[in-house]
Amino acid sequence: MKRIMLKLSGEALAGDKHTGFDEVTARGVALQVKELVDAGVEVGVVIGGGNLWRGRSSENMDRTKADQMGMLATIMNCIFTSEVFRSVGMKTNILTPFECGSFTKLFSKDRANKYFEKGMVVFFAGGTGHPYFSTDTGVVLRAIEVEAEAILLAKAIDGVYDSDPKKNPEAKKYQEISIDEVIAKNLQVVDMTASILARDNKMPMWVFDLNEENSIVNTINGKFNGTKVTV
Repeated sequence: MKRIMLKLSGEALAGDKHTGFDEVTARGVALQVKELVDAGVEVGVVIGGGNLWRGRSSENMDRTKADQMGMLATIMNCIFTSEVFRSVGMKTNILTPFECGSFTKLFSKDRANKYFEKGMVVFFAGGTGHPYFSTDTGVVLRAIEVEAEAILLAKAIDGVYDSDPKKNPEAKKYQEISIDEVIAKNLQVVDMTASILARDNKMPMWVFDLNEENSIVNTINGKFNGTKVTV
């Protein structure tokens, strides 16, 4: 693959602590991404904010304000992770859909492509820039805009199941499933808005466990142990 979009959940980035930052986990991701970049793969990254902020769970918080805080959480995650990436020898830049002073650059497709051409890992922070849209929608939107070949969804679970494996020990894991079936069964690989956007723009997604050893590199190299969501 020439260009991919990697989605990291905030919770996965937090490692065993489940909240905050885990530098060991982030460094492990960085070393895998460096292996891809050194092999000529262009990598975009989107990170959720769940390790820092879960405002939607509060009944006392306005949804718009809660989502704005969530956008800021994703920016903090991207700043942290991009610095870890730099520490292992990669060049990075962070793009956001709104101005953040000198912290980030304003997103445009042309700017993203310029950074990719320079061999940089491009972090897409701040979601879509609007409330009521998740980072799921953000990653699919950015992947479509920059013409990525696939989205790699690195989660704290090893694929897509027909029910919650934490609640149902008999849950069946799919090796491959179409996005139409994901939507019909409401399997929540990504949220419904993101699922429909991926379907309509034929953007495949590969779901795998971030904590599995070398899982990002293995996914690209065909040693895939997760679920392929086809279009």
